[in-house]
Amino acid sequence: MTPPPPDAPARRSPAGAEPRIVSLVPSITELLCDLGLAGQLVGRTGFCIHPWETVRTIPKVGGTKDVRLERVRSLAATHVVVNVDENTRETAAALAEFVPEVVVTHPLGPLDNLALYRQLGAAFDREVEAEMLCAAFERELEALRAGTFPPQDVLYLIWRDPWMSVAPDTYISRTLELVNWRTLPRPAGSRYPEVDLASFAGRVDRVLLSSEPYHFKDAHLAEVAALVPGARVQLIDGEMTSWYGSRAIRALRQLGEYARALSAPGAGGAPAGGRGG
Repeated sequence: MTPPPPDAPARRSPAGAEPRIVSLVPSITELLCDLGLAGQLVGRTGFCIHPWETVRTIPKVGGTKDVRLERVRSLAATHVVVNVDENTRETAAALAEFVPEVVVTHPLGPLDNLALYRQLGAAFDREVEAEMLCAAFERELEALRAGTFPPQDVLYLIWRDPWMSVAPDTYISRTLELVNWRTLPRPAGSRYPEVDLASFAGRVDRVLLSSEPYHFKDAHLAEVAALVPGARVQLIDGEMTSWYGSRAIRALRQLGEYARALSAPGAGGAPAGGRGG
């Protein structure tokens, strides 16, 4: 999935014009590149970092939540790609006042990647490339489903101060379910609930500390282990669990490898002696 050089000739979109695309979703910026649209990307957020050698020269328009609207206007964008979770409704509405096409995305689980590839493939005349991504995703998904993973109850942390986790109806939770990992709490009061870590002592097998949006590090392992005694505590690459788009294809394989490694006899964690694996 190597993107074309930035000066590759553009193909006309079904909308009838060569697109000038601003992506406000980091994982979709990467997907657009893998669909062969790097040359049509004219703007990105500061969090859009993959593929770096391609996107580093593309102008930034702020962050996912603090988009610089006038900067987008100055880039004469014909299309802006947004996401229901990543961007605000107010931003999307403001963009719709001067951008001809606002493309709204909202994958809620791994299988939604197939619809996402086809949605953007149809929007930008990249149907062939989209179907190639679909085939690659389905191969990796089939391989992952062929594996056997012991059931685990996990607490997946995305933020500190306050501690925040993920609800069952999130992309992250549904991705973890592919390796038989069930996220708590259930039910959750919101999609990204605040949690009391001490209340999970003896209730979870593992606590997973994500690299994003909060960047948990080794220094946090002992802190969390002390608050959730009996659970194994590990760092996890947030891109592996939360980045839909083309990265989800390699993420399926990585997740399987990660889960098998943690389930192996003698697998590390702080502290040892969790309820499972």
